Amino acid sequence: MTVFILVAGVFTGPQVWRETAARLTAEGAGVRTVALTGPGSRPADGGGAVDLETHIADVTEVIDSVVGAARPGAEIVLVGHDYGIHPVLGAADRRPRSIARIVHLDAGMPQDGVPALAAVPDPLLREEAVERAAAGGGAAGGELPPPAREEWSRWGSTAGLSDAALDGLTALAAPQPLGTLLQPLRLTGAVAAVPSTGVLCTANGPGVEMLQVMVDVGTPAVRALADARVTFFELSTGHWPMLSCPGELAEALIEAAAGGGRLLTPAGSGRTPAHLRPFLLDVPERPRERTRNTDLYPPDGPGPHPAVVFVHGGPVPAEARPTPRDWPTLTGYARHVAGQGVVGVTLDHRLHAVTDYGRAAEDVADAVERVRADPRVDADRVALWFFSGGGPMTARWLADPPGWLRCVAANYPILAPLPGWGLTGSRFHPARVLSRAGRLPVVLVRAGRESAEIAATVEEFVAEAARCGANLEIVDVPEGRHGFETLDPVDGAREAVHRAVGAVLARLKG
Repeated sequence: MTVFILVAGVFTGPQVWRETAARLTAEGAGVRTVALTGPGSRPADGGGAVDLETHIADVTEVIDSVVGAARPGAEIVLVGHDYGIHPVLGAADRRPRSIARIVHLDAGMPQDGVPALAAVPDPLLREEAVERAAAGGGAAGGELPPPAREEWSRWGSTAGLSDAALDGLTALAAPQPLGTLLQPLRLTGAVAAVPSTGVLCTANGPGVEMLQVMVDVGTPAVRALADARVTFFELSTGHWPMLSCPGELAEALIEAAAGGGRLLTPAGSGRTPAHLRPFLLDVPERPRERTRNTDLYPPDGPGPHPAVVFVHGGPVPAEARPTPRDWPTLTGYARHVAGQGVVGVTLDHRLHAVTDYGRAAEDVADAVERVRADPRVDADRVALWFFSGGGPMTARWLADPPGWLRCVAANYPILAPLPGWGLTGSRFHPARVLSRAGRLPVVLVRAGRESAEIAATVEEFVAEAARCGANLEIVDVPEGRHGFETLDPVDGAREAVHRAVGAVLARLKG
């Protein structure tokens, strides 16, 4: 028999699990929901403050009670949602032999010595917690009030929640003791031996394919996930699947307990990573010129020629090899436009983390000025073409288009900060500045099989373009995935590339 121990996240308690627990019980599983000690309660050890160690003790107590009452052969699966993964890992680290599997339910990968506050997506919320703690003389006894009904999205996507569910979530929410967010998690390392499963809510964060890309490019934080003991499931919903799709969640948990789920392939396993597969067009090789972080693919003839600067996405780890300017998609586009009388430019910028957008945009701006200074380049006819996670940088040029910028293009772009990134304001939120772009041509290449979280940012951008009358042309790739140029070498995708390149070059040469 499997016994699921369910631990809820910030502001929530056992009541959020009601429907999911009922589905699990109907499948013959045992279920225990943990009532974490809240504000106004006293820790079981008699201490004066409720902190993370208090909640770890709460979970450990339930584990011990299940072990004491369990039949031989019973397996315990610990499920932590949101903040709940912190006390789950702390308790499992103390009772590793009692736990068959840990499920990270739309939760991160907390590390030893790091407080839960570091995982809170909104920087203003983090600041509020620190300020409240300071005003109260420390975390002891302090608390963070639950969000109002319209503020839940600051803590995670509310996609899939009905009005009734959101009302119920708000009505039952309780303050969160500050000590639970501010006290660092302490792990001995014993928990690393316990198999784990990630249940990814794709309206709130990356799916399995995006994690695989991160493994392939060498993102340090996800390398350990490419392990035979780590499996994954996806739910196409927001951050509270126990309320938005309890049946689907219960099914995923049952399968996870049985060892099911998708696996990630380790980097260096002999498989060619998706981003390093051949470009979908058979483009002839052309000479390139490398200067600092920039490569030029000049066309035939003396010029001056228009130029297209191709800006890669990310974040990409600084250690990634080859670096993005040598990836087949960017080199393929650069050679393709060079064959049509336009200078193709690829570059490496320093978008190594979501906090790096400012310096990455400066890297792009610096590269553009060096390209424009080349005598073979027509300094007044330049296009910028962004990919994937480079999309937020378009806001810089949309907000105040320079005279030399003839077109902005974007392939399967992220066009608003994703949940969990913590980016606020309009600096890297293209839809918020699109109305200032005037008649600047924008070419958007939209992948039909895009992840829900990224597709939502594109929909926001398209809706704003319609509202403000932006000069937007959309090239759809109905069967294309994120990174279709190396993933989907089919006729429809090839046609879309030709259409997009034609649209951009028409703006440059017109």
